[in-house]
Amino acid sequence: MERILKWVLLPNAKFIAGGEKTLEGVFFNPNIPTEECFTTPRKGDVEGIVYSSRPLSYRGEVIEDFFVKFVKGKVVEVGAKKNEALLKQMVKMDEGASMLGEVALVPYDSPIRNSGITFWSTLYDENAACHLALGHGFENCIDGYERMSKADLKKIVNDSMIHVDFMIGTKDLSIVGVDHNGKRIQIFKDGNWAF
Repeated sequence: MERILKWVLLPNAKFIAGGEKTLEGVFFNPNIPTEECFTTPRKGDVEGIVYSSRPLSYRGEVIEDFFVKFVKGKVVEVGAKKNEALLKQMVKMDEGASMLGEVALVPYDSPIRNSGITFWSTLYDENAACHLALGHGFENCIDGYERMSKADLKKIVNDSMIHVDFMIGTKDLSIVGVDHNGKRIQIFKDGNWAF
């Protein structure tokens, strides 16, 4: 099953992992345990199709075996073997619900996935696989975000009432980055970090 997704990283975006700092400089860990390294993609700049690799618990129900197709940054089609109607409802919650807000890298060989347990809670289950989130993006992934206006941030970071993570990581997942000079860099190979 071919899964190809192309997304664009903002030039001043960064990946965040583990600990963060408040605007006042206080260090904290917002999510324990954490295996993810995540960022926000450029708003509206996503193309392709992805398939879920694990079930999604959403609003007390489970969505299983689903896909999400993006064209020109927006979800244009979804399908699921279980709870497809709920998935369709989710991506129509507001304009931003049909756009990507997060890209997170998690090795396939993570302790949460290796436990074999599905916790039915995103804050745990997202640590089992690479994942994406539909909806709201993270402003703090943008260098200098604290000096930008809300209006300027909304132009580049997706805004929505939802932020729903769904897992796409598999044992054979390959992620290749392309830098501004066109150089291809293998980031993930066979589901894990390539370096």
